[in-house]
Amino acid sequence: MAGTAGGLRSQIGEPVKEGIGKQNPILRQALGICSALAVTGLVSTTLVMDAALLFVAGFSCLIVSLVRNAIPHRVRLIVQMLVISALVSVVHLYLQAYHYPMSQALGPYIPLIVTNCILLGRTEGYAMRNGPIASFFDGVGNAIGYALVLLLIALIREPVGFGTLLGYQVLPANYDPLTLLSMAPGAFLAMGVVVWIVRAIWPEEPATEHPEATGH
Repeated sequence: MAGTAGGLRSQIGEPVKEGIGKQNPILRQALGICSALAVTGLVSTTLVMDAALLFVAGFSCLIVSLVRNAIPHRVRLIVQMLVISALVSVVHLYLQAYHYPMSQALGPYIPLIVTNCILLGRTEGYAMRNGPIASFFDGVGNAIGYALVLLLIALIREPVGFGTLLGYQVLPANYDPLTLLSMAPGAFLAMGVVVWIVRAIWPEEPATEHPEATGH
């Protein structure tokens, strides 16, 4: 029993920890930057994007892992894209049906989750080779790591760029918003600052060379 519990903890804990830290999609791999720049002007839109990505990443990895042995090798990427597209469509239709103003505020960026290379990277790189539980939490871990960075960027951009937080005025009425941070160049700036601070505090571990790989 102890061995089973330990194995389950490893299947859940390790992928989540890797996705948030060592393999963080934005901080370590510079993936998914389009969304990071597009939706982080406001915390509210960022939270919805984060929730959408969390749902799509977790369940796309789970589904691909469940059917991986039945997918012909030559069409595996097409199948993965179909799974991702179907889940994104579910989220998009849900927002249009029940949260139309938010759907309008996000514009094309929910459908564009399909093109987010993080998703295909995790389904192809992990879910096709691992069991459903580990794959689900690998997707969730990477989505959480991505979501936390987006939220951090939004927490910088909205107060400084608009003087508000979740639509509420948080800075004095006479505060002159820094318009730069409400625009795309400001998103680049905020993201650069976040990446720099995190990498300065937690530097990336150097890759270790294996003797057999170098021939020595």
